[in-house]
Amino acid sequence: MKTGLDRLLSEPDLRAPLKGRRVALLAHPASVTEDLTHAIDALVACPDIDITAAFGPQHGMKGDLQDNMMESPDYRDPVHGFPVFSLYGEVRRPRDEWMDTFDVILIDLQDLGCRIYTYVTTLLYVLEAAQKHGKTVWVLDRPNPAGRPVEGTLLQPGYESFVGAGPMPMRHGLTMGELGHWFIDHFKLDVDYRVIEMQGYAIDAAPGYGWPLLERAWINPSPNAPTLSMARTYAGTVMLEGATLSEGRGTTRPLELFGAPDIDARAAIAEMQRRAPDWLAGCTLREMWFQPTFHKHVGQLCHGVQIHVEGPHYDHAAFRPWRVQALGFKAIRALWPDYDLWRDFPYEYAFGKLPIDVINGGRSLREWVDDAGAEAGDLDAIATPDEAAWAETRKAFLIY
Repeated sequence: MKTGLDRLLSEPDLRAPLKGRRVALLAHPASVTEDLTHAIDALVACPDIDITAAFGPQHGMKGDLQDNMMESPDYRDPVHGFPVFSLYGEVRRPRDEWMDTFDVILIDLQDLGCRIYTYVTTLLYVLEAAQKHGKTVWVLDRPNPAGRPVEGTLLQPGYESFVGAGPMPMRHGLTMGELGHWFIDHFKLDVDYRVIEMQGYAIDAAPGYGWPLLERAWINPSPNAPTLSMARTYAGTVMLEGATLSEGRGTTRPLELFGAPDIDARAAIAEMQRRAPDWLAGCTLREMWFQPTFHKHVGQLCHGVQIHVEGPHYDHAAFRPWRVQALGFKAIRALWPDYDLWRDFPYEYAFGKLPIDVINGGRSLREWVDDAGAEAGDLDAIATPDEAAWAETRKAFLIY
């Protein structure tokens, strides 16, 4: 399997249109070649490509900033000397003057297949800036480690944010190259856009089901994305960023678990199994204990639930992470009705809305959790039509 970056470097005909043009790169730590050379160094070494600027998304080009809402500065590349502009610093959209430093921008970002992962929104913002300034955008495509399954409600009007670029579900099932085509169509953008497609990528193939196991090394695309298991669970566990429960930041398995010092995880698992056993298909829940070294409940012993999505019990088609985590919230609300579950702060600078609503792109999930009479079928009734509509919408943009 070859990524878009590897193909660009190995196929002169692909990169021929870049000759004589100023080229920028938007990348992060996982933007590497098959032999793990970073895209910056590999492209600078290519005689046909003139790199004049680079851009870093959230967590920075270096991926050094652990938490959300920690901003990266601009700087000059210490080896090559060109400017590196931060798209998660003082601004989220490229400044006009930055757009004057290149003719073509290459976007080489490993995504996780989840709407809330901010590289999705950064792609849209770059496309919009490219339209405004008449620039060319190439996406050097990479795998979607969560694969093709679709899950979650569509983002509702008025809930657009840096973690909600448009009306897509939480788990969108597209690669970054495919997403670019959808953005251009949905927002009626007029931009010179090209995808350098992957070669030999089988998005539904076992055992990776989206990730080419044994063919590509896993490199954290962001600091708390350390494993393929995290990528699979993320479309559910990311909702914990809007809850008081720990999502495992400050542990070695972030965003694969949830817990707190004041819950009984064994009871929570039993309640989840009682309420909607079919929602737990494809994964295994395990009671565990953890003590975060930073972030929520730092230094406190937490009783937790780990969501296991590897090994012979994992069923890719059956696993529904958004519903699993929703069910975890529902169990806690049922067992401890007065539990202070929802955080209240301007998540990703979205003022006036609860973080859980910003994350989900609407109020429906929180309202379902908090409604003591609501059953699993009630959330299915909201989400299933949205999932079917998205599965139909995206058909026109599938490459693989």
